[in-house]
Amino acid sequence: MKLFSSIYQKVMDWSKHRLASYWLALVSFTESSFFIIPPDVMLAPMSLAKPGKAWFYAGLTTIASVLGGLLGYVIGVFAFDMVEPWLHDLGYFEAYLTAQAWFNEWGFWAIFMAGFTPIPYKVFTIAAGAAAMALVPFVLGSLVGRGCRFFLVAGLMRWGGADLEKQLSLWVDRLGWAMVVAIIGAYFIWFH
Repeated sequence: MKLFSSIYQKVMDWSKHRLASYWLALVSFTESSFFIIPPDVMLAPMSLAKPGKAWFYAGLTTIASVLGGLLGYVIGVFAFDMVEPWLHDLGYFEAYLTAQAWFNEWGFWAIFMAGFTPIPYKVFTIAAGAAAMALVPFVLGSLVGRGCRFFLVAGLMRWGGADLEKQLSLWVDRLGWAMVVAIIGAYFIWFH
């Protein structure tokens, strides 16, 4: 069944759209403070579709993400009481408490790691504001962490270029179904 290859082709077509850069910036901004979808899901296909613009896309994603992180910081400073129930409802409160402990112990390095890894960055941006983390280390840690992550993604796509796109189009259905099987297997292992 060619389910994933049709989705892959649709994503590649969207990544070439004339407004794709604006959508990438919007997703990058919102993901850093409240949205769930990581910008990598747009950055990777856009960099793959147009390898010559990969560095531009990585820079745009980094700047928009850090600006969104500043919004998360402001939410933490001024509106944490309103956000706290949301953190509980979405199961992020434990991550928030971990972020608080990390800020107390590591400061800059905590926000750097949150920016680089798949840890929910938005939780750390809000926690940084709520913990009154100094703004300059917050911005620097965010720039370095997010920049390293997004330039790595864009660089890998640029390096792979047309050859990678051809290989992905051949393997996308097999990879997609393997991922479905892995998720179902993980569900049964975890919950049974």
